[in-house]
This record gives sequence, structure tokens and C-alpha cells, in this order.
Amino acid sequence: MSTVTTEAAGDTQRGFRHAMAHLSAAVNVLTTEGEDGPRGITVSAVCSVTDSPPTVLVCVNQSSSSHEAFRSSERVGINVLGGTQTEVARDFAGMTRLPMADRFAAHDWTHEHGAPLLDDAVVAVTGTVRDTVQRGTHTVFFVEVDHVEVRPEADGLVYFGRQFHRLGTAEQLQVAT
Repeated sequence: MSTVTTEAAGDTQRGFRHAMAHLSAAVNVLTTEGEDGPRGITVSAVCSVTDSPPTVLVCVNQSSSSHEAFRSSERVGINVLGGTQTEVARDFAGMTRLPMADRFAAHDWTHEHGAPLLDDAVVAVTGTVRDTVQRGTHTVFFVEVDHVEVRPEADGLVYFGRQFHRLGTAEQLQVAT
């Protein structure tokens, strides 16, 4: 096992980033509808907070061109991507350099619940932003969920080691253990 230790503040920050690259995370596309149309970004920092009321938190970098759209919106969608949706993740991470309108045009969306939901997301939820907290370079959005869609037969997509990786379905993973 290789160990990275740090002393100085800049080294600690680099070490932290390196460590977080080795924390597996689900791949999600956060969406909203604003005055400029639909907006979306790929995020990995999504976490369940409580089920009473159903609440998740989502972290968004304040330097994101979509940050202000999320900050000014009450409604957001969280789309958990499946193993076949690496290109969706790349589009909304800005890796393909598509303009925002083209990112949405390249994929199928439903707009019935106040924010765009990806038709074939593993999980798609919408909710209302109830609170925000700014911490360092990011804003943490607390979203109270009011609509949930789940496709349990879909497989998963995680981000690990600065790359996307496909997982099996929940059923396949249970059989393997």
C-alpha cells in the first residue's frame, strides 16, 4: 500500500484531492429549469440526509457556470446515472464541450416535476431546495424530495480514480457476494 503524507497547507489540499479521487461515488446529473432554460451539471457529491422529511444534500462548486442557476432555483432534479450513461456524465461535466442546450438535446428528458429528469436514469428525484450552506469553494444544497422514480433493473455508474466505472445491477452484485 502506498501512503501519501502531507505537512504544508498546499500539500494537505493536494493530498485531500488525491484521497477523494479514491472515494467511490455515484455519478449524478443535477438539473434545474431557469430563465435561460434547462441547466445541468455532473456531480458526485450527493448524499442522503434523512427520510423524515426525505432530504438529500448536493454539493456544487461555486465556480461552475451553472452554480447561480441552482442557487436561484427552488426546484432541482437529481438523476443517478447507470452504467451505460458515461456519455451523459461526460456531456454534463463539460468534457465534450457541448453547449448546454445541446447537452439536453442529446438525451431524453421529462419535464413534468419542476426540473428535468433523465428518462432512463437509475434513480430520478425532484425536490425543493430548503436550505443552502457555503463552505469553501462549494455550496451545499439541502433538497427536500417530493418525487421519486427508481429503475431497479439498471446497473450503476461510479466515479473512482478520476474515471467512470460501470457496476453490475443490484441483483448481480448481490449474487456475487
